[in-house]
Amino acid sequence: MQPSEQTTGLREECGVFGMFDTGGSNVSGNIFYGLCALQHRGQESCGIAVGDTNGPKAPALYHKGLGLVQDVFTQDTLARLTGNIGVGHVRYATTGAATLENAQPLVLNYIKGSLTLAHNGNLVNAAELKRELEKTGAVFQTTIDSEVIALHIARERLHTSTVEEAIKRTAARIKGAYGLVIASPRKLIGVRDPYGLKPLCLGRLNNAWLIASESCAIEAAGGEFIRDITPGEIVTITKDGLHSDTGLGQAENAHCIFEYIYFARLDSRLDRVSVYEARLRGGAILARSSPVHADLTAGVPDSGLTAAMGYSRASGIPFELIFHKNSYVGRTFIKSSQKERENSVKIKLNVLAPAVKGKRIVLVDDSIVRGTTIKNLIHMLKEAGALEVHVRISSPPFLYPCYFGTDVPSNRQLIASSHSTEEIRRSIGADSLAYMPAEQLPEIVGGLPLCTACFTGHYPMEVPGTDIKNALESV
Repeated sequence: MQPSEQTTGLREECGVFGMFDTGGSNVSGNIFYGLCALQHRGQESCGIAVGDTNGPKAPALYHKGLGLVQDVFTQDTLARLTGNIGVGHVRYATTGAATLENAQPLVLNYIKGSLTLAHNGNLVNAAELKRELEKTGAVFQTTIDSEVIALHIARERLHTSTVEEAIKRTAARIKGAYGLVIASPRKLIGVRDPYGLKPLCLGRLNNAWLIASESCAIEAAGGEFIRDITPGEIVTITKDGLHSDTGLGQAENAHCIFEYIYFARLDSRLDRVSVYEARLRGGAILARSSPVHADLTAGVPDSGLTAAMGYSRASGIPFELIFHKNSYVGRTFIKSSQKERENSVKIKLNVLAPAVKGKRIVLVDDSIVRGTTIKNLIHMLKEAGALEVHVRISSPPFLYPCYFGTDVPSNRQLIASSHSTEEIRRSIGADSLAYMPAEQLPEIVGGLPLCTACFTGHYPMEVPGTDIKNALESV
């Protein structure tokens, strides 16, 4: 991605979905609905691959494209994807360019049959593993680390009696974050990294099993959420039922905090924690740790709204909607220049002047990355007559890059890495500015073990040395 194409804020990860109907019914329609529910996790490309477990083993049928799920798939396209086992994916590029060849699921046809794989996450040792594979003759068709996983599984499968054993051998080599959905000709498999960095859950629909990044996708496909797939677990589904293997290692769990603050959909439950309730708690913590005298509390749509409600309830300062969001405007990151991005913010969000004129406002958002968007919003509010704008952020300051599939930019692009809170306050034009205290993050999720490396620099595993060394030295 070129620097001019970077978003002014965070960008989502990827979403995976798998389904195996042991009764033989087609699954592509349900996968489509599941992917629509995961659209917030990636808007660059999507794909569905299906197979038939009842007939002779055959290559998977698949369709992939650039764009949103509802644009890439038509009724005719889905009608051609006939099969009772399938894998779907929505993608935002954290590694590899946003091109069609990098769209997932990846479909491999090799001596043992076929292998279909969808991956959410990022590996920290992908380059090393790719070089190993290339030295033994592997030819890569994409520039994504997910292909490293797929080719390793295919290679290990030549020396194992089951695909599950090949997956376990591969998991012993790969390092990083991953939620995987894999289909072989007769099995659907879900794999979650031992740290639990990426979410993955299990559901049922009549004769079918479903695996998805979030519970909201299972419900959108008509299914019932059963449970989270545990960190380090391999779940294998065959016509005979479900088998669980928790033998991928016993790493100390480190669930991504930003799933709860921003990434996950509001109606999802991740590792037994309601995203909606987590964001309410985050707002309440902010109200206690950073109180202010104001007339109304408001959130930046959409991700700041629930935290703002939590702030309002805990502080007693009334909650108001002060922005109209135009849902038909493209995302700001596609604009080619900084000026275009600034203008697009004004088109996407418009201030409701009667709600803010003469008011002191607490404005709650989930994060400040570069500061561009919040600066524009504060300017718009004051132009509309707001007397004061006090900014409260439901995450700590971003100081370090993420290596696990969240597009937190390098520290050189993070405003908090080179500016104090007071300097940021002056830069964005706020009357006051306060962040979520890092030590209170576990309270948001009821004590769930967390990865907070982008705030603290404490990574749950070894990460590329040069990059982190430079990041730490420059702060």
